[in-house]
Formats: sequence, C-alpha cells, structure tokens
Amino acid sequence: MRQKMEKSVHALFLCVAAASIAILFMIMIFLFMEGLPIFKKISVAKFVFGKFWYPTSSPPDFGIFPLILASIAVTAVSAMISIPLGVMTAIYLAELASKRMAEIVKPMVELLAALPSVVIGFFGMVIVAPFLQEIFGIATGLNLFNAALMLAFMSVPTICSLSEDAIYSVPSALKEGSLALGATHWETLFRVIIPASISGISTAVILGMSRAIGETMVVLMVAGGAAMIPTSLFDPVRPMPASIAAEMAEAPFRGDHYYALFATGIILFLFTLLFNIIADHIAHKYRQVGEASL
Repeated sequence: MRQKMEKSVHALFLCVAAASIAILFMIMIFLFMEGLPIFKKISVAKFVFGKFWYPTSSPPDFGIFPLILASIAVTAVSAMISIPLGVMTAIYLAELASKRMAEIVKPMVELLAALPSVVIGFFGMVIVAPFLQEIFGIATGLNLFNAALMLAFMSVPTICSLSEDAIYSVPSALKEGSLALGATHWETLFRVIIPASISGISTAVILGMSRAIGETMVVLMVAGGAAMIPTSLFDPVRPMPASIAAEMAEAPFRGDHYYALFATGIILFLFTLLFNIIADHIAHKYRQVGEASL
C-alpha cells in the first residue's frame, strides 16, 4: 500500500513538472511562430542592429537596436542600485540589527514587494520625474535614470528577502566556531557567513534582476518612450517590453508591425535566457568558491 502511494505521488509530481515544461514550450513555439515571418521582409542583422524604429512609416523601419540598448542600460543601472542596497539591507537585518529594529524594518521592506507596478510607475511620474527635472535641469524627468530607480525599488525587496533567508540558513556552528577561534564579528561576517551564503545571495540577485528585465508597466510609464539610442542617463528611452506593450494594440493583426513586435519578444526571450544562463554559471562558480573557502 505504501509503495502504491509513493508511486502515485511520484506520478503526480511528474505530471505537474511535465505540464510546466509543456506550457513553457508551447509559449515558446507560439512566440517563434508569430515572430519569425517578419524575417521574410527584413534580415535578422538589419532587424537587430537597425538604428531606427518607425513601424508605421512608409516604408517602415524595423530596427530594434535602440530598444535593446535601452533594456540593457536600464537593467544595468538598476542593478548597480538595487544589488548593493538589497544585499547590505539583508546583512543588516540578519546580523547587525536588533530584534526590535528587524521587526520594524523587515515588514516595511516586504511591503515594497506587494506594491503594484503601476503604483510605482505613478510615483515615478508624479514625484520622481519633476524632482529629477528640477534638480538636474533636464528637459524631462521621464528618462533612463528614472526607470532604473523605479526598477531598483521593485528589485530590492526580492533581493533583500531571499538574501536574508540565505544568511539565516548558514549553520550557527560555523559562526560559533569562527568566534571561538578569536575572529571578530566583522571577520566572521565577511570571511565565514557571506561566503557560506553566497550561492543563495546570487540566486536572490538573479531573481531580482529577472524581474527588472521583463518589467513592462514601470518602464512604459517613466522611461520616456523615445526609441532612440541613449547617450546619457537622462535621455528618454523605450525598452523592449515597453515597446511591445505600447504598440501591440495598434498593430494590424498578422501584419508586418505585428510580426515585428513578436520578433522583438523573441529577442527579449533570448536576452533573458542568456542572462539566466550567465547568472546561473556565476552562482555555481561562487558556490564552489564559497565551499572551498570554508
């Protein structure tokens, strides 16, 4: 009876896992079926490296290089802001803050994760954009830097919560052994606890950045919507998700514009897939380094 129950549970979990893989595979097939026809009209190289995106002009221009650069720039700047903030906040909450302070700060950080992206977008439009425009004397506050700030706000709670869990999961015996050998709290933190939890912290960073790469509503509202190559932090830009969301409703069904937007989705999919492969490799490398240092 027990063996039959175990086989049934095993089969159930196998079906659930297979269904998840099948759904992902079908989405990918649909994406490629709807996006590849555009390459009958334009070469892949011209589509990816073209500098002009004018899909409604005559003849249309389907160059998404400015959109790709905008996505990379916004994600990179948001990573430079959110990763240090998220990881340092996690270290503070897990190892340095008093219990009372941690009980106050942690719910506030987690509350940021519950905010809808449209609310964060409104905050960027109404509060941050005029502030940036006045402080830096720029033409518009809806720009690359504003979008990166808002994406950083969205990524910090994920990075912080998962990094804190990774730090908490380090066995107390490691910390106690380090302290017993005469190491200070700071030496224990940086030479024992962080190396032991680096794989979990890397996973937290991967998940936080994955959310930033694919975010649509925030970049649609605060990035400025200009499909041009950015030359500074304060230039308006249009990342790939924002362009797809803004134009899909206006694109004629099964027209060139429609196919071009799906092809943009293919590039975004490949971009995020490459990012996750690289990030997973880095996480595995640091996991080995952390284990070796211990």
